[in-house]
Amino acid sequence: MSLFTHRAYWRWSAGVQFARLPATMAPLAFTLLTTATTGSYRLGGVLMSVFVAAEMVCAVPAGRLLDRVGPARGLPALLLLTAAGYVVLALAADAPGPVLVALVVLPGVSAAALSGGFRTLLADTVDDELLPRAISVDAMLLEGVLIGGPALVALLDLAGPFVPLAAMAAACVAAALLVPRRAGSRGRVESAADVPAARLSTYLPWLCCAFTVGLLLSTIEVAPLPLVQRLGAPETAAPVVIAVLSGASIVGSALYAWRGKTGDPRLFLAGFVAGGLTLAADLGWPGLLASVAVIGACTGPLVAATSVNLQCLLPKNRRSAGFSLSFTVQACGFGLGSLAVGALPLWVTPLFGVFAAAIAGAMLVRRPARAIGTVSVTS
Repeated sequence: MSLFTHRAYWRWSAGVQFARLPATMAPLAFTLLTTATTGSYRLGGVLMSVFVAAEMVCAVPAGRLLDRVGPARGLPALLLLTAAGYVVLALAADAPGPVLVALVVLPGVSAAALSGGFRTLLADTVDDELLPRAISVDAMLLEGVLIGGPALVALLDLAGPFVPLAAMAAACVAAALLVPRRAGSRGRVESAADVPAARLSTYLPWLCCAFTVGLLLSTIEVAPLPLVQRLGAPETAAPVVIAVLSGASIVGSALYAWRGKTGDPRLFLAGFVAGGLTLAADLGWPGLLASVAVIGACTGPLVAATSVNLQCLLPKNRRSAGFSLSFTVQACGFGLGSLAVGALPLWVTPLFGVFAAAIAGAMLVRRPARAIGTVSVTS
């Protein structure tokens, strides 16, 4: 079956995009809400920090809960709880700051395992042969969600600062309605005795790949303004960097989806090393745009290859927790990269991503093709 005529996949895709939309809207929505109610944007930043911290702390425990009850059953409940959390936060917008900080924990906790749960459902929605293409197409759609979320908040804010939070709640409800129900019967979890045990070292190379993606991407996404100012360009040139990164990521994912094979992640890690070194070298506009384009083009394929190989290694009754851990590790990389941008010289920050990519590649050379290039999944 072709992916483009695969109705179950597109239902899953619509559900996961709706589930992702609130997270892309949250930073600006929280800031606009607190600015309107307190006159300061700083509380919005605190709310977002607490929200992300709650997600990261609870991702693996919530993923284990989904593994026990089944993602097809557990995801709708978590999505409805997340929607309720956004509604409560909007209704209590005039409350003191500490109350808002406490209330934002609810949607953060309930949203913690959504990405891992949806990724687990994908394994039961498409065949193994379609999996690399399915993940690549999803990466292309994710770029649209990342761009569209803040734009939607800016548009809805014209109707009032509470409207974006209401839209975030509505998106969660829509995602709950779109969760594939039949996937639960195909992907029924087995008992722990039915699945092979694996040491943590087996997963480390792939977790390191996820960490590298977040670490190097943050160097670009958080620092477009200083990158163009380093070249003597005005602030208005900063969006060009993000446009090149997003465009290259879409093109790379499209080519990867067209090829339809897992590929060797060491090739994409080498692209990260080359792009990061070029970015650090400060070679003018040609160097900046070329490095950003190489990193962007390698991002989607590296994410897809990492995801496919993790699925090959994770037991079925650990997938939600395993994928949630992977997303958390990637978020940690993004956070540490963002911190480095604010604390260190600009030419130094890409070198951390280069080092991480080299370490991940070395791990995969030392532990070669345990899963590289393989898409068959055995339980």
